[in-house]
This record gives sequence, structure tokens and C-alpha cells, in this order.
Amino acid sequence: MSIRCVTRFAALVCVGCAAAWSLACAQDTKAAPGAGRYAGEVSDAVPRIERAVGLKFKRPPRVEPRTKAEVRAFLEKEFTTSHAERDLEGSELANKMFGLIPDTMHLRAQLENLLTEQIVGFYDPKTKILYIVDGAPANEISTVISHELVHALQDQYMNLDSLQSIEGDDDRTAAAQAVIEGQAVFDQLVAMTGTRNFMTMIPGGWDGIRQQIRDNQGAMPAFANSPMVLQETLIFPYLSGAEFMRDFDVHSPGKQPYGDMPISTQQILHPDEAYFGHREVPLQVTLPPPPGGPSKVRYSNDMGEFDTRLFLFQHLNDNAAAIRGASGWAGDRYQIVDTPQGPALVWVTVWRSSVAAGQFRDLLMQTVTARYGAHPTRSVAVTPVEIGGHPAVVYVDAPAGAGTKLVDAGKIVIGG
Repeated sequence: MSIRCVTRFAALVCVGCAAAWSLACAQDTKAAPGAGRYAGEVSDAVPRIERAVGLKFKRPPRVEPRTKAEVRAFLEKEFTTSHAERDLEGSELANKMFGLIPDTMHLRAQLENLLTEQIVGFYDPKTKILYIVDGAPANEISTVISHELVHALQDQYMNLDSLQSIEGDDDRTAAAQAVIEGQAVFDQLVAMTGTRNFMTMIPGGWDGIRQQIRDNQGAMPAFANSPMVLQETLIFPYLSGAEFMRDFDVHSPGKQPYGDMPISTQQILHPDEAYFGHREVPLQVTLPPPPGGPSKVRYSNDMGEFDTRLFLFQHLNDNAAAIRGASGWAGDRYQIVDTPQGPALVWVTVWRSSVAAGQFRDLLMQTVTARYGAHPTRSVAVTPVEIGGHPAVVYVDAPAGAGTKLVDAGKIVIGG
């Protein structure tokens, strides 16, 4: 359920972590002034990007400068589409119900500030133009151009813009965005170093890149002051996606992932087990209408393994427990339901084994205590059930007086 309106834009933008990647590559960059001042950098980068990705540009993208004010105006326009407004409203409510952002936070304003700070350059699949933000440090420009050229090349062989139209399946969206950003990170480094074994050239290897990105992000005020869920959602497609693409490059050298995209964050997090080996396909969970009918459903989406981790970590502050509790995830669905007393959360998770379900249930009970104390003032229920032969856990968090009978477990449908 994490805030995928962030990572929808991450499929377009090169955020501040580009500075960390540039540290790994000793390159002198000279931004020539005047019109067409990035033409030289683009001409130099195009053949290197083609070799790194293994695809040819059908046509190189135009490159234009943009001011910070123009970037903010772009974001504001994107956020006011009907799709984005629905997603923002639902995401804000869901994140508050899960306890991942403060009840007082205005999500749209937070995201506009965060992304305006983060964006150094971006490729817009609608206009097919690569934009560089005025004032970008000169030593980052070639890094940004290399990264965004990968996106432009991807867009010529798949429809990047279609990622923004996915609704109601945040987990699948996150997985797709991890591939898009992960390939841009991986092949950008291949292009800039001239070798697919670039790890040998980087102090600390992959751990060094990971730490550089986190250190660089933490130095940015809007990022540093954002809730954990925003920080981790923004970083996930770059870090975990690049690690996935590193593994993909080993398993399928010379191939592209576009025709067989991962469909869950579980496949990104555990590629050997869930993607390259025995393919773990998420189970589709369909919830019945709540009391009062479908009109009472304010918002519905899924969490996936990664977001389930974030939820557990947010409230338990124990990374090992969060990873352990989310492992064995097989599918989920949640609804925000209107009741006379206010909105309630209904979340159904399905698990690969009864052991995994029991482990998650125990940790979920601990999160309830961590959030509300031993005697919660809300109506909260954590119920183990079996649905279609699959172990599952039903979690209901409702206002006091609303009761917890907001879903009929016997009518939940599990599909492959």
C-alpha cells in the first residue's frame, strides 16, 4: 500500500541519489552554456547506453532545460489528473489507517516538496523529451543524462506511460517500477564504467553504492524529514531494482526483462526463489462488499511483501522481525470501509504455509499493542482463518463502536 504515486514518478525522474552513483564513476563533465548545451553529453552517451542495454535508439530524445519552478508546475499538473487525485486521496487515507504517516499530513503537499527537491532530471514519456533541471551540479549532468537515456530507450521498446495507469495493484506497480529504475541504474553504471563488472571499480561494491545513495538522500531536508514509508518507497526501485537487474544480467545475459516482467515485490526481493526458480505467482484476493454494500468501500489496494515489511518495521522498529514476518506472503487485499463511526481498515493476507501465517499473526498482534497499548480504544481484531485451503489472517481496525464484523471470511475468494 505504500505511496505509489511517488514511484510512478520515479519511473520518470532521476532523483538526488544520482549524485551518489556519480561518485562511483570518475568522469569530467562540462556543461556548455546556451541553447542545446547538452547536445555533446547526449551524443557521447547514446552509443554507450545502446551498448550497455543491448538495444538501439529508434530516435534519440530531445533534451531541454527546466527550472525548479517549471518542475514543480509539472508535478502539480500530474497530481491534478483524475487518476492521481484518486490515488493520492486513497493513499493518504490508507497510510494513515496503517499508521505510516501522521494524521495531520497533507500528502500532496509533502510529495510536491519532496520531489521538487529530489528531481535533477526526468524523461517524460508523454512528450518524449528528456529534461535537465537548471542548476544541477555540473559533475552530475552526465550521470543524469545517462540514467534518463536508459528510460528513453526503454520507452521505445515498451510503454513506460502505461505504468502510470495501473490502478488497485500497488505491488505489481512497484515490481514493474523496480525493473524500470533498476535497469536504468545498472546499465547507467555499465555505460559510465565500460564494464559489466563495475563492482570491482567501486569502493565497497554494492554495499558502497547502497550506502552512498542513502547518505546522499539523508542530506536533503525534505527527504530527511519525510516519514519512513516515503523514504523507503522512493529508494526501493533504485536499490532493490538494481540488485534484481544485476541478477537478471547473470541469469539472462543479453536479454531484456520487458516480456516477462516481475509481478510482485516478492519476486524483486527474492529473485532466485520467486522469479528465476519456481515462479511464485501472487494469489489474487477478492473481498466481498462490506455491510452496506460496495458504496461503503472508500479505497482498495494491495500491500505486497515489501509494504508488509514496512508496516511491521514502522511499529516494531525491528528490521529482522519485519523481514521474517513478511516472508511467506502469498497475496493480500485491503479495503478502507466507511462506517457510521468513521473509516475502518479491513486487510486480508494469505500465506504460503501455516507457519508463515502464524508468524505474521503474532507480529501483527505485537503491532496492535505497539500502536494502541494493551487496551486499545479502537475495535481491533486479528483472526487466523483458512480460505480455499490457504492459511490467511484477517485484520480489522475500526473506530470504537463500529465492531469488527466488516468482512465475511466465508465470502473471500482466492484465485491464482
